[in-house]
Amino acid sequence: MNVRLRHDAIVRILRRNGTSTVDALAEDVGASRRTILRDISALRDEGYVIHSDVGRGGGLQLDPQSMQTRAKLSVPEVFALLISVAAMRAAGNLPFSELADAGLAKIEKALPADKVKDLLAFLDCLHIGQLSPLQDLSDMGKMDAKLLPTFETAFLGRRFIRFDYSDAKGRQTQREVEPQAMLILPPLWYLVGWDPARDDFRHFRMDRISNPEAMPDTRFRRRHVPFEDDVCPYSALQM
Repeated sequence: MNVRLRHDAIVRILRRNGTSTVDALAEDVGASRRTILRDISALRDEGYVIHSDVGRGGGLQLDPQSMQTRAKLSVPEVFALLISVAAMRAAGNLPFSELADAGLAKIEKALPADKVKDLLAFLDCLHIGQLSPLQDLSDMGKMDAKLLPTFETAFLGRRFIRFDYSDAKGRQTQREVEPQAMLILPPLWYLVGWDPARDDFRHFRMDRISNPEAMPDTRFRRRHVPFEDDVCPYSALQM
């Protein structure tokens, strides 16, 4: 568990339980006692008021009045929430859609203006469609957690992206492409890239991509991607 996720987990536990001990928190998040103490110190530096009982057991209590009202979310985190909702809507299985939209709107409003600009530019690259019912999903894998942060750098900075790719037959290659669009055909997600080596667009299943990195000192121009008629831009979903 990375530092950000661990901090979020500690805050959630303290909010739910009211009081917890350092040892209990360490067990809950899978970290050492020393790490938890550093985490508590870091959370206090961020503005959380966490009271500690100096008695036996080291009880900790979070002051609910210190909970921060501004969502400390990165563009990829908000983007992940938005596209997950968009994917569910495209698949026709989004329950409580009005509540989901209202919640996402509040998160969006909490972002600083420069982050909103980045988010809109990121969303402009997203397209949604329907997957053929004949598509074989038996080999569908898990997507690399580094994809969205890498995409943020590559798409917004218009940098080439390099990654290892495993095709349908399991053959491994390294690819360097211009990231031009993201396509969701629930439940599959694709990176649509212009491949200079092949002088054409290529679709890469994101669950087959590993070790992605945005390449520094590279630039490219946005190209018109010729999608099928049943594929629509994210904006057309009127989130």
